[in-house]
Amino acid sequence: MVTIIPPNPKPWHSPFPTRTKTKTLQPKIVSTLNDSNNETKQSSAGKIKREVLTNEGRTKLNTYSDRDFYAYPRFVTHVDGGFISTLTNLYRQMLRPGSEVLDLMSSWVSHLPQEVSYKRVVGHGLNAQELAKNPRLEYFIVEDLNQDQKLEFDDCSFDAVVCAVSVQYLQQPEKVFAEVFRVLKPGGVFIVSFSNRMFYEKAISAWRDGTAYGRVQLVVQYFQCVEGYTNPEIVRKLPADSAAAQEDKSPISWLMRLLGFLSGSDPFYAVIAYKNFKPVYE
Repeated sequence: MVTIIPPNPKPWHSPFPTRTKTKTLQPKIVSTLNDSNNETKQSSAGKIKREVLTNEGRTKLNTYSDRDFYAYPRFVTHVDGGFISTLTNLYRQMLRPGSEVLDLMSSWVSHLPQEVSYKRVVGHGLNAQELAKNPRLEYFIVEDLNQDQKLEFDDCSFDAVVCAVSVQYLQQPEKVFAEVFRVLKPGGVFIVSFSNRMFYEKAISAWRDGTAYGRVQLVVQYFQCVEGYTNPEIVRKLPADSAAAQEDKSPISWLMRLLGFLSGSDPFYAVIAYKNFKPVYE
């Protein structure tokens, strides 16, 4: 079940995505771009070509409902200031003013640049109290993507979809990435960013057991398993004080980092791909 709630105290907006706006977009552009002969053909774009994860790789240590786990709001930041600054700069470079943006698996903090005006920013997450605090959201939906991967938006609704420090919790990433493809406009961008932090008991096994390199490649495969995304691009920013430590998977180092005895800046990773083609702007 999907709950759609407009955050307060903002002016009232319809709690449901405005379909009249999205219907004015022309999804037929997709077939035109993919068909040089201007013939009507059925595209396989957005179809899942293969499964990336095994059943075991999708498992979590904490098997209780995600809705229950996130029922209590956590008004904290899950990455440090350096990571947030890098992410905001990336959004500043890649998200054009006036874009329609979906902030997937969002929170009470917006990482979008404050000085940039967007046509519409829609949020998605699991805790309504957190999302209601997010100052950039026009409205938001509460939905558990591990239970239902269907997003309640029309085809070709958004210029950009962003997902920050949350991809590690998806148990059906192939279906989620295919659904993101559906709601993106042709040429729209999907930006997935993450660090080395996580709720360990809620991250999937394939993520928990992976290295930093392996996690980047896992997200790359999520894109590659869906027909129609461009070749994924990778952005890395590894602070000097954490570049070596993040690859140290020894039990002692892991425990010391968990208890806070080893510190360091958060490494930054982002994997980026576009629907159908990468646009070129003048």
